[in-house]
Amino acid sequence: MIFGEVPVEEAVGALAAHSLRAEGLVLRKGNVITAEAVERLRAAGIRTVVTARLEAEDVGEDEAAGRLAQAVAADGVRVERPFTGRSNLFAREAGILVVDAAVINAVNAVDEAVTLATLPAFKPVVAGEMVGTVKIIPYGVAGAVLDRALARVSGGGAVRVAPYCVSRVGVVSTLTPALKPTVVAKTLAALGDRLAPAGAAVVAAVSCPHDEEALRAELARLAAGEAELVVVFGASAIADRRDVIPAAIEAAGGEVEHFGMPVDPGNLLLVGRIGTKPVIGAPGCARSPKENGFDWVLQRLLAGLAVRRADITALGVGGLLMEIVSRPQPREGGEPDSEP
Repeated sequence: MIFGEVPVEEAVGALAAHSLRAEGLVLRKGNVITAEAVERLRAAGIRTVVTARLEAEDVGEDEAAGRLAQAVAADGVRVERPFTGRSNLFAREAGILVVDAAVINAVNAVDEAVTLATLPAFKPVVAGEMVGTVKIIPYGVAGAVLDRALARVSGGGAVRVAPYCVSRVGVVSTLTPALKPTVVAKTLAALGDRLAPAGAAVVAAVSCPHDEEALRAELARLAAGEAELVVVFGASAIADRRDVIPAAIEAAGGEVEHFGMPVDPGNLLLVGRIGTKPVIGAPGCARSPKENGFDWVLQRLLAGLAVRRADITALGVGGLLMEIVSRPQPREGGEPDSEP
């Protein structure tokens, strides 16, 4: 692309690099400079203008942005018609945004003329929400640069929305004499609010003593029923893989896939499975309506996305969330306990 200041007489057919106003003429940046515009500029005493002119091998900003956006968009994403070198991507339906970060980084590394931005990976989105944008910085880009950017995108695209597909949730609340019934009621209400955006709801809510055998029986019944996902709210937080909740999952014929997560609040979360049905051992902070690590795992499972050990251990960067009122002591300061 040829860019620079030229005599106004040589500007016909080029693009105005900057907006100009003169003698009633409004020439917006990026617009083609016509012969009439040149005459009016001359009449206003303007002798030179800064222009951009595409060369034979260049691709215009709108065409380049549109082609790259179409290549990047995958299932559940629609592409907006490009304008001023930008093409935006929108969610077609509610769900979880899935981004191939390696592809995004590779595209952005091709050339400074090409940029691609998205919302954070695994963010819940609603229909019509903007999830990404392609912006071509100059008025055109060399065809070879665009080809290299397109080559970085796999055939399946790099940005998609996984729609919510799990709608029936079963809940077990374990009880101890010290646990007030109102706590269970508030916990179920908070869970209902979390499920609503996904179109999901609690279809079975049961309680039992905080005991391995009692919990095993309830888990087996829920796993054999209509619930597609089971959540366990323990009267006591899980302290070890041999504690009541993980032991009951295994006794019910299931497995514990991972215990603990590098997200705070949310450290004491457990992910398991009984047959094909995921089971979440909820951390204590899941009783609060404030965002915590439980939300991140629940949202992915509601969209049918696998949550494996590697997925959980990758949450550490950005996993330090705000303090919650229920935390018994701050993370920083104070004297350490004299006993474990």
